[in-house]
Amino acid sequence: MRSNAKQIANQRIQVLFQQAKKVYRDNPRLSSRYVETARKIAMAAKIRLPAMYRRQVCKNCNMLLVQGDNCRVRIKQEREPHVVVTCLSCGHKTRILLRKKREETKLEQDNYPNETSR
Repeated sequence: MRSNAKQIANQRIQVLFQQAKKVYRDNPRLSSRYVETARKIAMAAKIRLPAMYRRQVCKNCNMLLVQGDNCRVRIKQEREPHVVVTCLSCGHKTRILLRKKREETKLEQDNYPNETSR
């Protein structure tokens, strides 16, 4: 029963984001409203927005972020390499770390047979 409700919520979120993208050029305010509704549905259903949707939304003003139109994307190398997405509507900055996920391969494990994992 619960998974069914979550599936419906995911479908609605997906449709709302598609509509927000279509409507953005003509009516950014309506697009923002669709995004806000999608976020509320996710919170009500207690599900996380997928990363691809989360990164398309300004968390401060709920605007759909469109590169070159209402957001600026920069890559920074300071400390850890990261991407900075700046919303040009409200000035909010979002940082996304560019971290490589390290996978221990069989070869690495074979190189150190005497060491034990802790």
